[in-house]
Amino acid sequence: MREWIPVSTSPKGRLVLAAVKEFGARPFEEVTVAELAAAAEVTTGALYHHFGSKLGLYAFVRDDVERRLLDRMEGAVAATGAGAGRSAAVTSAMLVGLDFAVRENFLRILGDPPPGAGPDRLAEMLARSAVPPAPLLGTVLAAAWRAALTAIAGGARPEDARAAIAALRLHAPDDELRAL
Repeated sequence: MREWIPVSTSPKGRLVLAAVKEFGARPFEEVTVAELAAAAEVTTGALYHHFGSKLGLYAFVRDDVERRLLDRMEGAVAATGAGAGRSAAVTSAMLVGLDFAVRENFLRILGDPPPGAGPDRLAEMLARSAVPPAPLLGTVLAAAWRAALTAIAGGARPEDARAAIAALRLHAPDDELRAL
């Protein structure tokens, strides 16, 4: 359970909301501390006070956005059901996640791999969804999913990215997933 929920009227909450918007639409390197502070109507000192650094704010926001993504994707896996097969469940999860990222404009923040040496929770979730669990498959699928988001952020049509992800199912029937 979450310890703190940002309140949009507090300086910390406004920083989080500004960061979600900016990091969702632009790469981390292009977003400046001054821009974040100005968008939140706070000083740069407030950003450092609450998050320690731009990377600290990014990590906080990414964690929140990624949790929302994974909730939706895990729900899609569960909702697809055993009768449809694990390949269909994984594809469904990836499509639900793509739609969420596009709708919320989280293309950049979710299109990049997680910062640092921490775990890749998306890859782990996708690996667990395969039968039997396949860590390398999760890594490959997460990379393909992130590449689709990056392509959309670069101007590709979301429909084309959806079609590319849906095509992955054609090349990974359940028997092949079990073999991995």
